[in-house]
Amino acid sequence: MKVRVLGCSGAIAKDCRTTSFLIDSDLLVDAGTGVGDLTLAEMRQIDHVLLTHSHLDHVLALPLMVDAIAAQRSLPLVVYALAGTVAALKAHVFNNVIWPDFSRIPSPEAPFIRFQEVAIGQTLDIGGKAIEVLPAVHTVPAAGYAISTGRGCWVFTGDTERNPALWARLNQMDVRMLVIETAFSNREQELARRSLHLSPKSLADELDLILRGRNYPIYITHTKPAETEMIMAEIQGFDQTHSAWNVVHDIRWLRAGQEFEL
Repeated sequence: MKVRVLGCSGAIAKDCRTTSFLIDSDLLVDAGTGVGDLTLAEMRQIDHVLLTHSHLDHVLALPLMVDAIAAQRSLPLVVYALAGTVAALKAHVFNNVIWPDFSRIPSPEAPFIRFQEVAIGQTLDIGGKAIEVLPAVHTVPAAGYAISTGRGCWVFTGDTERNPALWARLNQMDVRMLVIETAFSNREQELARRSLHLSPKSLADELDLILRGRNYPIYITHTKPAETEMIMAEIQGFDQTHSAWNVVHDIRWLRAGQEFEL
């Protein structure tokens, strides 16, 4: 399984693209501005989109991508999301005001996109990939995803704050790579708490929930561009006596353009 990082920033700026990952060539996880780096031919190969939640930085490119390639496809693009996310997209994006309702165009029987609701804990089989919908704690209905082709899981938390249910599940899984958000620096930890994002301090507390002996690389995503260097310095400056460092030491900053093979 190949994972290509299209975007992993918490906001836009030069060389900063918001969240999107391409899994192999046919599956997109979130549809932030990073999708715009794909060619039309690459977009046409995408048959499935997993959305973590409805916030703009995670869905912005979806209507634009559909508009770019829909007429060149013979089957609808299938968009998987929680019921609350689907409802938000229908009400606020694909509503014939902000954007055409491509779930009914060119006809309700043969639309350009098809929404499929998912639920936390559900396992999907998409193109030979086993995908588990993971819990997230955010200001809107939200999820993460664990994706596997049989040799361990690539895990993306989505946007989340403290999330004990996530770690309880991950401690039962063969995690090969974890992508976890840390949107704000410690000086903004109160804002992080109120907006249900992580800061380095709360990240450290979360990593304490990883069972001892479970070691896998952790990549930090969704940092605010103006605070990225500070956030990573605070993470690398974790107190060496902090138990998180007795569990896993391999914490890195995720960058757009990186590719991984699991």
